[in-house]
Amino acid sequence: MKHFTPDDFHNCHLGLLLGRAALLKDKIIDTHMEPHGITAAQFKVLIIMAQYGVDTPAELCRHLSLDSGSMTRMLDRLEQKGFLARQRSEADRRQVQLVLTEEGLKLAALLPHIGAEAMNELAGGITSDELKTLEQILKKILVAAGDPITLLRVGDK
Repeated sequence: MKHFTPDDFHNCHLGLLLGRAALLKDKIIDTHMEPHGITAAQFKVLIIMAQYGVDTPAELCRHLSLDSGSMTRMLDRLEQKGFLARQRSEADRRQVQLVLTEEGLKLAALLPHIGAEAMNELAGGITSDELKTLEQILKKILVAAGDPITLLRVGDK
């Protein structure tokens, strides 16, 4: 279904609003994660590892739409901070497997609480019904656009 034409595209705020919401979400998460010494981007890596069992750099790249160079730098920082370690896969020595360290596991246990606080701050101005509708609409947009991660996870919740 086409909603926009070149003539009325100047009235389209969808891209701007989605982008601004994503930036604000990351800013709020940054604020909540500052006491723990990690950024919103690092939060995303840790929560995906903890909640979805993702344990390879390639899989993280797919989830976060990052290139391998950016992911390597991100993993380097998390490893330097003591939150994760890299190991060679026992099944395939060419592959690197990621594991949360003891410190990483402690922080991972806090992430759902911190994430909930951050999302409550972000969505505090809308009702529960509006939030449910917003999530349904965003999933519908992402699935229709062929987003592979949403297609994978849409049945999870």
